[in-house]
Amino acid sequence: MGDLYQQVMDSIHRGEPFLIDGATGTEVERRGVPKLDNVWNGGGILSHPEIVQEIHEDYIRCGARMVISNTFATHRSALEGGGVADQFDAFNHQAVTLARAARDRLNAHHVLVAGGMSHWSFSKPEPSIARLHADATDQARIMADAGADLLVLEMMAEIEPMMALLDGALRTQLPVWVGLSCELDQHSEVILIGGERLVDAIAALEDRDVPLLNIMHTDVTIVSRCLDVLDRCWQGEVGVYAHSGTVKDGDWIFNDIISHEDYARYVSEWLARDVRLIGGCCGIGPDHITHLACGEHFNPSP
Repeated sequence: MGDLYQQVMDSIHRGEPFLIDGATGTEVERRGVPKLDNVWNGGGILSHPEIVQEIHEDYIRCGARMVISNTFATHRSALEGGGVADQFDAFNHQAVTLARAARDRLNAHHVLVAGGMSHWSFSKPEPSIARLHADATDQARIMADAGADLLVLEMMAEIEPMMALLDGALRTQLPVWVGLSCELDQHSEVILIGGERLVDAIAALEDRDVPLLNIMHTDVTIVSRCLDVLDRCWQGEVGVYAHSGTVKDGDWIFNDIISHEDYARYVSEWLARDVRLIGGCCGIGPDHITHLACGEHFNPSP
């Protein structure tokens, strides 16, 4: 475990809020990078690396203390769906390298670089749990070798795939945070977007080496309901990076994104509930993070 990571966790344990980046995938899209079939906006890692690095740099300039690699859709099965599985190593190594290069270019040695991992699939059939575990183990190793400070599981939608990714990621000996994506069912109970109850996902993570649980890629309006569940069931640290906007025919629609001011008001409510980590997911861009960094809750970056 690196000294910087431990310093960050020590500050979080002391109750200090920690600001991370906003969306990378939708920001890549907003800046005009073409999509790769079934790889969403991950293709820019190799096709437009200068834009991906620029996005990381922009977030660091905004005040983010951690940037996450643009690897939401670069697990092996997603790349197979895009016909580029032979570049699995290149996509994942390059993504972490670009985030580290952004940090180095700005001499921002106070910034953590996280390797993002997901099981979300844009094509069928989905891999078996055994295959998912093996691929996650490989992806985590590549990111660790590229210099990630920690690994962050994102948009965990189902419990069994989540546990397969977690087991694979933990094999690197890097710290691993878990991000759950939630919605409300017809009875207004909080569930993962795959349909299982949030309370059951939390129970599955008990006694696992997960120091921080994020509610992420979840609409801002239901985050408080998710926090109600975590208040009852989760003993570790909590983070939130919500999304705003909608998808139409595979494209993110940016004309209904929450304003910087309104997002900041939600953030103030979350921080008042002992949420320690704050950032943004799809639709939440550099301007939102800048607005948060300049607010009352966050100290200026070193």
